[in-house]
This record gives sequence, structure tokens and C-alpha cells, in this order.
Amino acid sequence: MIHYIIQVIAFQLFFLLIYDVFLKKETFFNWNRAYLLLTAVLSILLPFVKVVGFKEAVPNDFVVSLPYILSQTTNTIFLEEVVISGSNTSHSFLWYFSLVLVIGSALAVSFFSMRLFKIVKLIYQNPKQREGAICFVRMLKSTLAFSFFNYVFLGENIKDTDRQQIVKHELVHVKQKHTWDLLFFEMLRIVFWFNPFVYMYQNRMADLHEFIADSQAVKHNKKQYYENLLAQIFDTNQVSFINPFFKQSLIKKRIIMLQKTKSKQVQLIKYALLIPMVLGMLVYSSCSEEATQPKVVEVVEQELSIQDQIDMLKNSIEAKGDLSESEKEALRVLIVKSFQNDGANPNTDIIEVTEITSYKDSSEVPFTVIDQVPVFPGCENGTSNEENKLCMSNKLNTFVAKNFNTELAKSLNLTGVVQIRAFFKINELGEIVNIKARAPHPELEVEVKRVLNMLPDLIPGEHQGKKVTVPYYLPIKFKIND
Repeated sequence: MIHYIIQVIAFQLFFLLIYDVFLKKETFFNWNRAYLLLTAVLSILLPFVKVVGFKEAVPNDFVVSLPYILSQTTNTIFLEEVVISGSNTSHSFLWYFSLVLVIGSALAVSFFSMRLFKIVKLIYQNPKQREGAICFVRMLKSTLAFSFFNYVFLGENIKDTDRQQIVKHELVHVKQKHTWDLLFFEMLRIVFWFNPFVYMYQNRMADLHEFIADSQAVKHNKKQYYENLLAQIFDTNQVSFINPFFKQSLIKKRIIMLQKTKSKQVQLIKYALLIPMVLGMLVYSSCSEEATQPKVVEVVEQELSIQDQIDMLKNSIEAKGDLSESEKEALRVLIVKSFQNDGANPNTDIIEVTEITSYKDSSEVPFTVIDQVPVFPGCENGTSNEENKLCMSNKLNTFVAKNFNTELAKSLNLTGVVQIRAFFKINELGEIVNIKARAPHPELEVEVKRVLNMLPDLIPGEHQGKKVTVPYYLPIKFKIND
């Protein structure tokens, strides 16, 4: 939610900067009206748009998946994912933030309802005269003039000499349905009441409405129109979703715009600035949040033979004509492994590619060639390595889920789903050693190590009659119920 709000505010900021710098002073009033409406809508919708083409612009076929498979599936047995459920009943920052948003929106709805009630009250309390689709409301003892949908409100104290020009002006608002524009921004103010740019959008749209109405109403006798604007003594109206004729802060701008030379058609090219801006925002929204998360590589649990891995590298070379640095590193690993299979003793430092392979030792044996995998107490009756591995995975998952401290969800104020990765070995004595953990919080890493250290001694793996060390990878999904 917070990331979405930040994107909306940032997009509106850029759109308004373009408007104020390049478009605001032009006399393309209707174009500017369309620009403000369109960009306001785009700023709300663009964060939801994820263009797949932008996310996949950088190919990562072999660059990501090949080294990952080659380096992390070498000797490691991948256990089934442990799913742990926790509960966080404490009120997080996001909860308080959402509460503030709801309260602010509720107050905004209240203020809007009060102002709308005032308009409706004026309609029912004052004399009315209907002319076709237009309803003129004569406000008693007032000099105000404004429009709201098909209602034109005119103070009875307005001079007769001024009334005709004012009516022409307000009818432009009615015919072009300017009230809908202001109500649209009023709705945005209810939802995004904390966003200053929504108010700026509405103010600029209100100014545009006056420029449009002035340009249509003043076809002749501009001098008289100027005098009407300057000679009035009036009250300031505070309703943001009506079109008032008399507005002190805007009179100077309206007179300047009335005197301004009409912009040349070539200036319309400025609106093309919207295209690169929208494209840039699409790239950003498509490559942010979950779009920026690396693809989860489906790791093959079965051990790839050296020949299969070499064939994969061969296909990569044929497809791209060369190898990436990570693929070259994988190739060096294969070379070392081939030497090891032949009984040679090369420099094993280059094997240390990832955190899993960085602590291999000569006693580790790949899962596919080991004679007997480590066995969890109670799983001794398995007839194959696959059965023993499955039984081991189920027993270990049950143990971890039972002993994991789920109260950490509350103390760490966790939300959603937290991924934890655990790496460990079962040595020649059946002991759990070299435990490593990766988690968003250090406390979770400590907890995983604590639980794994509680495991009972297992029956160690054997290969060619010797006890061997077997590395394991255990993924843990901590699901928090808010």
C-alpha cells in the first residue's frame, strides 16, 4: 500500500511539473483540461500496470538458472519445504497507517457532505426559474454567482448590466459539464486526502474552467467584461466543487489570459512530452515491487551427471556464441569435479562458488551415488534411498514445525509470508553440523539454528563402506496470520 501511494504521489508530481513548466501558459485550454484529467487517472492506474516485456527485457536463461543448478544441486539433498503458521495480533505500523487513512477519508467525506448539503439547501430555499435544461436559482440578498451541474446561482444584488455576461460565462460551465471535473478531483481528495498534489490538480482545473468560460463568453466588448471583474465587491466562496464567477485570487490570471495572444498550433507538440513520461513510469512500475523479485528457479532435486551439465553449457555456447562469467565459473567447477572423479587432486578453491558449495569437504558424496543416505530415527525400514529421504524429510519437517517458536511473529512484528533458508550437514557421526541460515531477521536465523541443534543424532550416510558427510538444504515458509 505504502509503495503504491508513493508511486501515485511521484507520478502526479512529474505530471504537474510538465504542466506548470510547459503547458500552463498556453491558450490550449481544452487540451490542458484533457491533460489534467488524463494524467490524474494515469497516476492512479499506472502502478497497477505490469508490462511483461519490460520485466523480461534482460534474458536470464542460462545466466541465472544454469550456474544456480550447477553450483547448488551438486551434492546437496533438497528437503521438502517446512510450512509454519504463526499469529501476529499486535497492531503494526501498517495497521495504524491504514487506520489514519480511513479516519482521514471519513472526515473528508463528512466535509464534502456538509458542503453538498449547503448547495442543496440553497436550491430549496431560494426562488427558481427553469429555462429548458437550465435551472436558475435567484439567491436573496447576495452578489454571488456560480454554477453546479445544470443549476446557475445568481445573487439578486448583481447589477442588471453585469448579469448577461455572467450568465453567458456560467452557461459555458454548464454546457461543458465542468462540475464533473471538480467532483472527480473531490473524490480523489477523499481517498488521497493527504496528497497535496490532488489539491493542486483541482485548483489548476478550476482555473482552467474559468479561462475556458471567459474565452467563450467574451466574444465582443472585452472592456466591459474587465470592468465587471474589477468592479465587484463580493464574498469569497469556499466550496471547491462549484464554478464561482467572482474569485478574487483568480481575477488577475483571468484578465491576463483574456489579453494573451492565442498560442500557435506548433506548440501542441509539447503534449508529446506525455509519451516518454508514461513509458518511463510503465518501466518503473513494471520493474518495481514483485516485478523486481528474481524468478524462483525450480531446482531439480535429482543430481545432474557431469555429461548432462557439459551438454547444457554446450547448448549455451551454441545459442549465444560465448559463456557468461558465471557460466565460466560453472565450467571450472565441472573440470574440478571431473578431476576428482578421476582420482586427481586439483586446487579445490575454485569450487567455492556459492554459500552451499563453499564448505564442501572430500567426505561429501552426491545423493545420487551414495550407497545409503542418512536416516532419521524411525525411518530405518526404508527399502531405498528415495524412501529414506522422504521419511527423513517428513520427520524433520514435523520436528521443525513443532519446535519452532512462532511467538517471534509477534515480537518481530512480522506480516505476510517470511522465507527462511537453512543449510546444514549430517556428519560421519550422524550429528547436525555446519548449520547456516538466511532470513530477513537475525532472530529467525538464531531460532532455526536452535531448532536444528535440537535434532536427535541420526544414522549417518554411508558410501563404499565408509561413513560420509551429507549436506542438506531446508526451505522454511513462515506464514503469519494477521
